[in-house]
Amino acid sequence: MRKSLTNKATAVITMAAMLFSMAACGSQEAAPATTDSAQPEANTETATAEATTEAAAEATEAPSDEYDPYQVITDASGNPIDLGGMEIIIRDWWSSDEPAAPANDYEEALQEYRDWIQETYNFTIKSQAFGDWGSTPTDFVDYATTGGDENYLFTLRDDPAITSAMANGLMYDLSTLDCLDFNDIKFQRNKLHEQYSKGDSIYAMFAGYSEARTGVYFNKRLLKDAGIDPESLYDMQADGTWTWDKFEELMQKVQQDKDNDGTVDVWGLTLNEGNMTTAAVFSNGGSYIDKDASGKYVYNLESPETLEALEWTVKMFTNYDMPDPEGAEWDYYKEAFINGMAAFMVDDEYCATPGNFLEDMQDEVGFVMFPKGPKMDDYINVWTNNPIAIPACYDADKAWKIAFAWNLYTNAPSAEYLDYNGYLSTARNGVFDERAVDETIAMMTEKGTIAYHGMIPNLSLGSDFVWNIGPGVVVSEQVEAIRDTWKAYVDEANAQ
Repeated sequence: MRKSLTNKATAVITMAAMLFSMAACGSQEAAPATTDSAQPEANTETATAEATTEAAAEATEAPSDEYDPYQVITDASGNPIDLGGMEIIIRDWWSSDEPAAPANDYEEALQEYRDWIQETYNFTIKSQAFGDWGSTPTDFVDYATTGGDENYLFTLRDDPAITSAMANGLMYDLSTLDCLDFNDIKFQRNKLHEQYSKGDSIYAMFAGYSEARTGVYFNKRLLKDAGIDPESLYDMQADGTWTWDKFEELMQKVQQDKDNDGTVDVWGLTLNEGNMTTAAVFSNGGSYIDKDASGKYVYNLESPETLEALEWTVKMFTNYDMPDPEGAEWDYYKEAFINGMAAFMVDDEYCATPGNFLEDMQDEVGFVMFPKGPKMDDYINVWTNNPIAIPACYDADKAWKIAFAWNLYTNAPSAEYLDYNGYLSTARNGVFDERAVDETIAMMTEKGTIAYHGMIPNLSLGSDFVWNIGPGVVVSEQVEAIRDTWKAYVDEANAQ
C-alpha cells in the first residue's frame, strides 16, 4: 500500500527562500529532499535542517495503512498547497483537443478525482499534442535550451538526442524533488526512472503498468490442422514449459508441403525479423548494452547469453521464416499471416488492439509471451514506455510545483483502482481471446525489463546490426563488423 502524505510532516518543511534563489535556465541546485513532504507557500521561512530531518523520520516511521488520494496536502499554515492557478501542459504527439468522455466506472472515478485535485490545489493540467513523433527530441532540446514561461512536462521517446540532453544538463533532476517517491508502486511497475538515471540522479519518469510488447501470435486453425491443441500453448506458458525448443517443435509440425510439389504451403513463421531478434536476446538473459552497478554502460553484444540467442534466431529464420516475394513491401508479413500462409507471427501486442491490422483476420488467433531461452528461468518482456521529463531551464520552485501536480494527476482515483490495468481493458476490445488477455497480456505487463541500447548516442540498433540478422547469416561476421564501433559509442556515452 502506498504511503500517504502527512500534514504533520509537511507543516514543518518550509524552503521557499532557498527555492526562489535557484532560478537559472539550464542549471539547477538541488532542493532539499525529504520523505513524502509537500512544498509550502512561497513566503514562509526556511526550516532548520534538524526540523526537516525530524519530519522526514516521522513520515517514514508512521506511514498510513490506507490509500486515500483525497487526503488534503497542506502547507506550513495548514492550508491546501496552492499552485497559484498554474496551467500545466503534458506535451505529447497524439492527444486530441477534445478528450473522450468517460467510458467506464474507472474513467468516471478518475475524472472526478482529477477535477478535485485541480480545484483543491488551484491548477489545471491536460495533455496536448505538439509536433509529431519525429520532431519530439528536437522540440525538447530547443525548449530546454532557450526556456519559456510555459509550464510543460514533455513526453519523450528513446532517442540519442535525449541521452545527450541528460548529459548536458537539459533535463531536470527529478530525484531532487521530494514530492516524487520512486519507491511508489506506480514507478516500480515500469522501472523507467532506472533507465533514465545516472548515479543518484533521475531525469525521466513514467507512471503505472508498462504496455505489453513483443509476443507470439498463432493461427488456431492452422495449429488444429497440424494436430496441435491451441490451448496447449497457454498451458505451457502457465506451467513454465513454454521454451525455445517447444516453439521450434511446433513450427516444425505446422510447416507443410501439403500437395507434395516441393513448395511449402504453410510456413512455420512470418514476422518483422528485428522484433524477434531482440525478443530472443532478452528471453535468454542477454542484451545489447547493459549498465553496471556503478551506472556505466557496458557493451554486451558478445555475452554468452546474447550470442546463443542470436545463433538460435538465425536457425529459426533459416528453417521456418517465410521468404517475402520479390518486390514485396517490408511489412508483407502482415498480409501473409492474415491470409493463413504461416502459423506463427512474432510481433507486438498492439497489432491485435482496436484499429490495427489483425482486425482484418478471419481465423481465430492466440497470443503468448515469447518463449524462454535455456539461460532463463522465467519469461521476460522488454518494456518500452514514453519517458516524462521536466526541462532543466525551470527553477526549483516551478519544477517542484509541476512535479507535484503530475504526481497527483497520475495517482489512482481510489484504493479500488490501485491495481487497475488500462492496457487489459484496451486488449479486451481487440481480437484477443480471453486467455490472451487474462494470462498473457497481464503477465507481460508484470514480467518485464528495461533496455539500455536506446540510451547510447549514435547507436542505431536496426541499421547497425539487427536488420542484418536473417536467414543464413553468420552471426560472428555481423558481430565483428560492429564490435569496435559500438564499443566506441559506449565509451563516448560513459564519458559524458
